[in-house]
Amino acid sequence: MRLVLAEDNALLRAGLTQLLESRGFTILHAIDHAADLSAALADPAAEAAVLDVRMPPTFTDEGLRAAIEARTARPGFPVMVLSQYVESLYARELFASGTGAVGYLLKDRVADVAEFADGVRRVAAGGTVLDPEVVAAVMARRREEPVERLTPREREVLAQMAEGRSNAAIAQRLSVTEKAVAKHINAIFTKLDLPVDEDDHRRVRAVLAWLRV
Repeated sequence: MRLVLAEDNALLRAGLTQLLESRGFTILHAIDHAADLSAALADPAAEAAVLDVRMPPTFTDEGLRAAIEARTARPGFPVMVLSQYVESLYARELFASGTGAVGYLLKDRVADVAEFADGVRRVAAGGTVLDPEVVAAVMARRREEPVERLTPREREVLAQMAEGRSNAAIAQRLSVTEKAVAKHINAIFTKLDLPVDEDDHRRVRAVLAWLRV
């Protein structure tokens, strides 16, 4: 799989390149400045991107803006965003840019090589991955809205969905059966007023509803 990698720190960029290539990815473009990012993301050979949120010249949200622009130009283009800090607003904006194929992880998560590489693959396959710390931050800022209709267990399941976990993985994580997870997910869809559709689309819309504050 051919990736665009954007990270201004030379040491981290080299480390990410080595890590991803060791897991079977090809780094098509390794970018260190936002000025070069749009052209790299427009390369039709690029199949996905791993981007730092904050890039030169201003170190604010250049990477995020480039990701959203890329997904506007190429709907569904897979993007994994990396950040040093928990920024739930960034996560909401990214998830609102389309249906699936997005991820938001803290850079500390890269230390778990297998988990990070698996997250990139899930995003590239059209899934969603959200860092547990971002999940916690969003949970702490919930207001009265449809999500508040959910039971504590349903919120746990939805939080696991936001992290990109499958039904089987959620069942294992919560020590329940897959049948129980499926029942909770159907209840979530009903309480969030999500009509019958392709399950993947409803999962993404459920996560978006949960992220929205």
